[in-house]
Amino acid sequence: MTGPRGTWLIADVGGTNARFALVDGPDGAPYRIRSLPTREHAGLAEAAAAYLARYAPDVRPSAACLAVAGPVTDGTFHLTNAGWPKGTPEEVRARLGVPYLDVLNDFEALALALPRLGEGDLVAVGGGSPNPDAPKAVLGPGTGLGVAGLVPTRSGWVPLAGEGGQVDLPAATGRELDVARLLREEKGTATAEFLLSGAGLARIHRYLAALDGADAPALTAEQITERRDDPRCAEALGMFCALLGSLAGNVALTLGARGGVYLGGGILPRIADVLRGSAFRERFEGKPPVEEYMRGIPTSLIVHPGPALAGAAVRLAQSVPEPHPADARPNDQGPNSRSPNDRGPNDPHPTDLEPA
Repeated sequence: MTGPRGTWLIADVGGTNARFALVDGPDGAPYRIRSLPTREHAGLAEAAAAYLARYAPDVRPSAACLAVAGPVTDGTFHLTNAGWPKGTPEEVRARLGVPYLDVLNDFEALALALPRLGEGDLVAVGGGSPNPDAPKAVLGPGTGLGVAGLVPTRSGWVPLAGEGGQVDLPAATGRELDVARLLREEKGTATAEFLLSGAGLARIHRYLAALDGADAPALTAEQITERRDDPRCAEALGMFCALLGSLAGNVALTLGARGGVYLGGGILPRIADVLRGSAFRERFEGKPPVEEYMRGIPTSLIVHPGPALAGAAVRLAQSVPEPHPADARPNDQGPNSRSPNDRGPNDPHPTDLEPA
Protein backbone atom coordinates (compact mmCIF):
# COMPACT_ATOMS: atom_id res chain seq x y z
CA MET A 1 0.00 0.00 0.00
CA THR A 2 1.11 3.55 -0.57
CA GLY A 3 1.83 5.91 2.28
CA PRO A 4 -0.59 8.67 3.33
CA ARG A 5 1.27 11.10 1.09
CA GLY A 6 1.40 8.74 -1.89
CA THR A 7 4.29 7.15 -3.72
CA TRP A 8 7.41 9.27 -4.16
CA LEU A 9 10.06 9.20 -6.87
CA ILE A 10 13.61 9.61 -5.59
CA ALA A 11 16.91 9.67 -7.45
CA ASP A 12 20.68 9.92 -7.08
CA VAL A 13 22.00 11.26 -10.37
CA GLY A 14 25.75 11.30 -11.02
CA GLY A 15 27.92 12.00 -14.00
CA THR A 16 27.98 8.32 -14.98
CA ASN A 17 24.76 6.77 -13.65
CA ALA A 18 21.31 7.99 -12.70
CA ARG A 19 19.84 5.81 -9.95
CA PHE A 20 16.08 5.95 -9.42
CA ALA A 21 13.68 4.35 -6.95
CA LEU A 22 10.20 4.61 -5.50
CA VAL A 23 9.36 4.99 -1.83
CA ASP A 24 5.99 4.96 -0.07
CA GLY A 25 6.22 7.97 2.18
CA PRO A 26 8.81 8.98 4.78
CA ASP A 27 9.02 5.61 6.54
CA GLY A 28 9.09 3.41 3.45
CA ALA A 29 12.08 1.54 2.05
CA PRO A 30 13.16 2.32 -1.54
CA TYR A 31 12.06 -0.25 -4.13
CA ARG A 32 12.19 -0.74 -7.91
CA ILE A 33 15.75 0.55 -7.69
CA ARG A 34 17.32 0.87 -11.13
CA SER A 35 20.39 2.60 -12.59
CA LEU A 36 20.30 4.24 -16.04
CA PRO A 37 23.46 5.40 -17.86
CA THR A 38 23.45 9.18 -17.74
CA ARG A 39 24.95 9.54 -21.22
CA GLU A 40 22.00 7.72 -22.79
CA HIS A 41 19.58 10.53 -21.93
CA ALA A 42 19.37 14.16 -22.99
CA GLY A 43 18.67 15.57 -19.53
CA LEU A 44 17.31 14.98 -16.06
CA ALA A 45 13.66 15.07 -17.07
CA GLU A 46 14.27 12.62 -19.91
CA ALA A 47 16.12 10.18 -17.62
CA ALA A 48 13.38 10.31 -14.98
CA ALA A 49 10.67 9.87 -17.61
CA ALA A 50 12.52 6.87 -19.05
CA TYR A 51 12.72 5.25 -15.60
CA LEU A 52 9.01 5.75 -14.94
CA ALA A 53 8.01 4.48 -18.39
CA ARG A 54 10.24 1.41 -18.20
CA TYR A 55 10.11 0.36 -14.56
CA ALA A 56 7.03 2.04 -13.03
CA PRO A 57 4.39 2.45 -15.76
CA ASP A 58 1.64 1.74 -13.24
CA VAL A 59 2.72 4.53 -10.86
CA ARG A 60 2.02 8.26 -10.86
CA PRO A 61 4.22 9.72 -8.12
CA SER A 62 2.68 12.33 -5.86
CA ALA A 63 6.10 13.94 -5.31
CA ALA A 64 9.71 13.60 -6.42
CA CYS A 65 13.13 14.55 -5.08
CA LEU A 66 16.10 14.22 -7.42
CA ALA A 67 19.63 14.54 -6.02
CA VAL A 68 22.10 15.66 -8.68
CA ALA A 69 25.90 15.81 -8.80
CA GLY A 70 26.30 19.54 -9.26
CA PRO A 71 25.30 22.95 -7.96
CA VAL A 72 21.67 23.87 -7.37
CA THR A 73 21.49 27.66 -7.18
CA ASP A 74 19.13 30.49 -8.05
CA GLY A 75 16.38 28.14 -9.17
CA THR A 76 18.59 26.16 -11.58
CA PHE A 77 20.65 23.00 -11.41
CA HIS A 78 23.63 21.84 -13.43
CA LEU A 79 25.20 18.38 -13.46
CA THR A 80 28.85 19.33 -13.66
CA ASN A 81 30.15 16.11 -15.25
CA ALA A 82 27.10 14.85 -17.16
CA GLY A 83 27.18 17.02 -20.28
CA TRP A 84 23.53 17.95 -19.69
CA PRO A 85 22.25 21.51 -20.08
CA LYS A 86 21.24 23.57 -17.08
CA GLY A 87 17.63 23.11 -16.03
CA THR A 88 15.06 24.14 -13.46
CA PRO A 89 12.97 21.99 -11.12
CA GLU A 90 9.80 23.47 -12.61
CA GLU A 91 10.79 22.29 -16.09
CA VAL A 92 11.35 18.76 -14.79
CA ARG A 93 8.13 18.84 -12.73
CA ALA A 94 6.08 19.90 -15.76
CA ARG A 95 7.71 17.25 -17.97
CA LEU A 96 6.92 14.48 -15.48
CA GLY A 97 3.49 15.77 -14.44
CA VAL A 98 4.38 15.45 -10.75
CA PRO A 99 2.48 17.74 -8.32
CA TYR A 100 5.60 18.46 -6.24
CA LEU A 101 9.26 18.17 -7.24
CA ASP A 102 12.51 19.19 -5.58
CA VAL A 103 16.09 19.08 -6.88
CA LEU A 104 19.06 19.18 -4.52
CA ASN A 105 22.79 18.54 -4.62
CA ASP A 106 23.68 14.85 -4.23
CA PHE A 107 26.01 15.44 -1.30
CA GLU A 108 23.37 17.59 0.37
CA ALA A 109 21.18 14.48 0.14
CA LEU A 110 24.02 12.38 1.57
CA ALA A 111 24.30 14.82 4.47
CA LEU A 112 20.57 14.53 5.20
CA ALA A 113 20.94 10.74 5.37
CA LEU A 114 23.77 10.74 7.94
CA PRO A 115 21.60 10.67 11.11
CA ARG A 116 19.77 7.62 9.73
CA LEU A 117 22.88 5.52 9.10
CA GLY A 118 23.45 2.66 11.51
CA GLU A 119 26.58 0.79 12.54
CA GLY A 120 26.11 -1.69 9.70
CA ASP A 121 26.14 1.16 7.18
CA LEU A 122 29.59 2.41 8.22
CA VAL A 123 33.18 1.18 8.40
CA ALA A 124 35.39 3.01 10.90
CA VAL A 125 38.58 4.57 9.52
CA GLY A 126 39.98 5.92 12.79
CA GLY A 127 39.33 8.53 15.44
CA GLY A 128 37.16 8.75 18.53
CA SER A 129 33.40 8.76 19.02
CA PRO A 130 31.20 11.34 17.28
CA ASN A 131 29.78 14.21 19.30
CA PRO A 132 26.01 13.88 18.68
CA ASP A 133 25.47 17.63 19.07
CA ALA A 134 28.25 18.78 16.72
CA PRO A 135 28.30 19.36 12.93
CA LYS A 136 29.00 16.47 10.59
CA ALA A 137 30.76 16.49 7.21
CA VAL A 138 30.55 14.19 4.21
CA LEU A 139 32.79 14.06 1.15
CA GLY A 140 33.72 11.54 -1.46
CA PRO A 141 35.13 10.91 -4.93
CA GLY A 142 33.13 9.47 -7.80
CA THR A 143 32.82 10.92 -11.28
CA GLY A 144 33.47 14.19 -9.43
CA LEU A 145 34.27 15.14 -5.84
CA GLY A 146 31.40 16.06 -3.53
CA VAL A 147 31.50 17.86 -0.17
CA ALA A 148 28.70 18.86 2.20
CA GLY A 149 27.98 19.49 5.87
CA LEU A 150 25.17 18.90 8.34
CA VAL A 151 24.59 21.34 11.21
CA PRO A 152 22.37 20.78 14.27
CA THR A 153 19.81 23.47 15.06
CA ARG A 154 16.91 23.74 17.50
CA SER A 155 14.55 22.71 14.71
CA GLY A 156 16.61 19.78 13.47
CA TRP A 157 19.53 19.06 11.15
CA VAL A 158 20.25 21.56 8.37
CA PRO A 159 22.40 20.51 5.39
CA LEU A 160 25.09 22.76 3.93
CA ALA A 161 25.60 22.27 0.21
CA GLY A 162 28.58 23.65 -1.66
CA GLU A 163 31.19 22.94 -4.29
CA GLY A 164 34.03 21.94 -2.00
CA GLY A 165 35.46 19.63 -4.63
CA GLN A 166 36.68 22.68 -6.50
CA VAL A 167 39.09 23.87 -3.79
CA ASP A 168 42.85 23.83 -4.32
CA LEU A 169 44.58 20.47 -4.12
CA PRO A 170 46.20 19.92 -0.68
CA ALA A 171 49.51 18.61 -2.03
CA ALA A 172 52.18 18.24 0.67
CA THR A 173 55.01 15.88 -0.31
CA GLY A 174 57.56 16.53 -3.04
CA ARG A 175 56.03 13.80 -5.20
CA GLU A 176 52.55 15.28 -4.77
CA LEU A 177 53.81 18.76 -5.62
CA ASP A 178 55.35 17.37 -8.82
CA VAL A 179 52.02 15.76 -9.70
CA ALA A 180 50.22 19.03 -8.94
CA ARG A 181 52.65 20.85 -11.25
CA LEU A 182 51.81 18.50 -14.11
CA LEU A 183 48.11 18.95 -13.39
CA ARG A 184 48.46 22.72 -13.48
CA GLU A 185 50.36 22.51 -16.77
CA GLU A 186 47.60 20.38 -18.29
CA LYS A 187 44.50 22.01 -16.81
CA GLY A 188 45.67 25.51 -15.92
CA THR A 189 44.75 24.91 -12.27
CA ALA A 190 45.34 22.35 -9.52
CA THR A 191 41.81 21.72 -8.33
CA ALA A 192 41.15 18.84 -5.92
CA GLU A 193 38.47 17.22 -8.09
CA PHE A 194 40.93 16.85 -10.97
CA LEU A 195 42.82 14.23 -8.91
CA LEU A 196 40.28 13.06 -6.31
CA SER A 197 37.78 11.45 -8.69
CA GLY A 198 37.63 8.51 -11.05
CA ALA A 199 39.28 10.47 -13.84
CA GLY A 200 41.64 11.96 -11.26
CA LEU A 201 42.97 8.58 -10.14
CA ALA A 202 43.78 7.83 -13.77
CA ARG A 203 45.57 11.19 -14.02
CA ILE A 204 47.65 10.46 -10.92
CA HIS A 205 48.79 7.18 -12.48
CA ARG A 206 49.61 8.90 -15.78
CA TYR A 207 51.53 11.73 -14.09
CA LEU A 208 53.56 9.30 -11.97
CA ALA A 209 54.59 7.45 -15.11
CA ALA A 210 55.60 10.74 -16.74
CA LEU A 211 57.67 11.72 -13.70
CA ASP A 212 59.45 8.35 -13.88
CA GLY A 213 60.02 8.67 -17.62
CA ALA A 214 58.09 5.44 -18.14
CA ASP A 215 55.99 4.50 -21.13
CA ALA A 216 53.06 3.16 -19.08
CA PRO A 217 49.69 2.20 -20.57
CA ALA A 218 46.76 4.51 -19.92
CA LEU A 219 44.62 2.83 -17.27
CA THR A 220 41.13 3.60 -16.03
CA ALA A 221 40.44 4.00 -12.33
CA GLU A 222 38.80 0.60 -12.24
CA GLN A 223 41.88 -1.03 -13.80
CA ILE A 224 44.14 0.74 -11.31
CA THR A 225 42.10 -0.53 -8.35
CA GLU A 226 42.34 -4.06 -9.73
CA ARG A 227 46.15 -3.95 -10.18
CA ARG A 228 47.25 -3.28 -6.63
CA ASP A 229 50.30 -5.53 -7.02
CA ASP A 230 51.64 -3.18 -9.69
CA PRO A 231 53.99 -0.70 -7.96
CA ARG A 232 52.82 2.34 -9.90
CA CYS A 233 49.14 1.49 -9.38
CA ALA A 234 49.83 0.98 -5.68
CA GLU A 235 51.59 4.36 -5.50
CA ALA A 236 48.69 6.06 -7.30
CA LEU A 237 46.17 4.57 -4.87
CA GLY A 238 48.33 5.56 -1.90
CA MET A 239 48.66 9.15 -3.13
CA PHE A 240 44.92 9.28 -3.83
CA CYS A 241 44.11 8.26 -0.24
CA ALA A 242 46.73 10.57 1.28
CA LEU A 243 45.43 13.61 -0.61
CA LEU A 244 41.89 12.69 0.38
CA GLY A 245 42.98 12.55 4.02
CA SER A 246 44.40 16.06 3.86
CA LEU A 247 41.26 17.37 2.19
CA ALA A 248 38.99 15.61 4.69
CA GLY A 249 40.97 17.18 7.52
CA ASN A 250 40.57 20.61 5.96
CA VAL A 251 36.81 20.09 5.71
CA ALA A 252 36.64 18.91 9.33
CA LEU A 253 38.49 22.01 10.52
CA THR A 254 36.36 24.35 8.43
CA LEU A 255 33.04 22.94 9.68
CA GLY A 256 34.13 21.98 13.19
CA ALA A 257 32.87 18.50 12.29
CA ARG A 258 33.26 16.84 15.68
CA GLY A 259 30.13 14.88 14.82
CA GLY A 260 32.26 12.91 12.39
CA VAL A 261 33.55 13.00 8.84
CA TYR A 262 31.85 10.51 6.52
CA LEU A 263 33.29 9.26 3.24
CA GLY A 264 30.88 8.58 0.38
CA GLY A 265 31.05 8.30 -3.38
CA GLY A 266 31.40 5.25 -5.58
CA ILE A 267 35.15 4.62 -5.50
CA LEU A 268 36.07 4.20 -1.85
CA PRO A 269 33.95 1.11 -1.04
CA ARG A 270 35.95 -0.72 -3.72
CA ILE A 271 39.26 0.12 -2.04
CA ALA A 272 38.24 0.08 1.63
CA ASP A 273 41.22 -2.08 2.60
CA VAL A 274 43.62 0.24 0.77
CA LEU A 275 42.07 3.29 2.43
CA ARG A 276 42.39 1.87 5.94
CA GLY A 277 46.02 0.87 5.37
CA SER A 278 47.01 4.15 3.73
CA ALA A 279 48.24 7.49 5.05
CA PHE A 280 44.65 8.80 4.98
CA ARG A 281 44.24 9.08 8.72
CA GLU A 282 47.80 10.31 9.32
CA ARG A 283 47.23 13.13 6.85
CA PHE A 284 43.78 13.83 8.32
CA GLU A 285 45.24 14.33 11.79
CA GLY A 286 48.44 16.07 10.67
CA LYS A 287 47.26 19.65 11.20
CA PRO A 288 49.70 21.36 13.62
CA PRO A 289 48.98 22.72 16.18
CA VAL A 290 45.54 21.05 16.45
CA GLU A 291 46.52 17.38 16.13
CA GLU A 292 44.80 16.45 19.40
CA TYR A 293 41.57 18.09 18.22
CA MET A 294 41.79 16.15 14.95
CA ARG A 295 42.51 12.83 16.66
CA GLY A 296 39.14 13.07 18.40
CA ILE A 297 37.17 13.39 15.15
CA PRO A 298 36.05 10.01 13.78
CA THR A 299 36.18 9.22 10.08
CA SER A 300 33.89 6.56 8.64
CA LEU A 301 33.37 5.00 5.22
CA ILE A 302 29.72 4.80 4.13
CA VAL A 303 28.87 1.30 2.85
CA HIS A 304 25.09 1.78 2.76
CA PRO A 305 23.94 0.84 -0.78
CA GLY A 306 21.92 4.01 -1.41
CA PRO A 307 22.47 6.83 1.09
CA ALA A 308 21.62 9.65 -1.31
CA LEU A 309 18.28 7.96 -2.05
CA ALA A 310 17.59 7.87 1.67
CA GLY A 311 18.51 11.55 1.91
CA ALA A 312 16.15 12.44 -0.94
CA ALA A 313 13.33 10.71 0.95
CA VAL A 314 14.25 12.70 4.08
CA ARG A 315 13.99 15.94 2.10
CA LEU A 316 10.51 14.99 0.87
CA ALA A 317 9.45 14.04 4.40
CA GLN A 318 10.45 17.56 5.48
CA SER A 319 8.75 19.39 2.63
CA VAL A 320 5.70 17.48 1.36
CA PRO A 321 2.65 18.45 3.46
CA GLU A 322 0.56 15.87 5.25
CA PRO A 323 -2.80 15.39 3.51
CA HIS A 324 -5.85 16.91 5.23
CA PRO A 325 -8.46 14.26 6.13
CA ALA A 326 -11.03 16.11 4.04
CA ASP A 327 -8.79 15.67 1.02
CA ALA A 328 -8.58 11.90 1.35
CA ARG A 329 -10.06 10.05 -1.60
CA PRO A 330 -9.65 6.64 -3.18
CA ASN A 331 -6.48 6.16 -5.17
CA ASP A 332 -7.49 6.44 -8.81
CA GLN A 333 -3.96 6.65 -10.16
CA GLY A 334 -3.39 3.00 -10.90
CA PRO A 335 -2.28 0.00 -8.86
CA ASN A 336 0.63 1.13 -6.70
CA SER A 337 0.67 -1.96 -4.50
CA ARG A 338 3.83 -4.01 -4.57
CA SER A 339 4.61 -7.65 -5.09
CA PRO A 340 7.90 -9.34 -4.17
CA ASN A 341 9.01 -8.96 -7.79
CA ASP A 342 8.71 -5.16 -7.56
CA ARG A 343 11.94 -4.88 -5.61
CA GLY A 344 13.85 -6.43 -8.49
CA PRO A 345 17.62 -6.64 -8.40
CA ASN A 346 18.83 -4.19 -5.79
CA ASP A 347 21.71 -3.30 -8.04
CA PRO A 348 24.87 -1.99 -6.40
CA HIS A 349 25.51 1.69 -6.15
CA PRO A 350 27.22 2.90 -9.34
CA THR A 351 30.96 2.98 -8.90
CA ASP A 352 31.50 6.07 -11.05
CA LEU A 353 34.98 4.76 -11.70
CA GLU A 354 35.17 5.62 -15.38
CA PRO A 355 36.45 9.05 -16.39
CA ALA A 356 33.76 11.68 -16.85
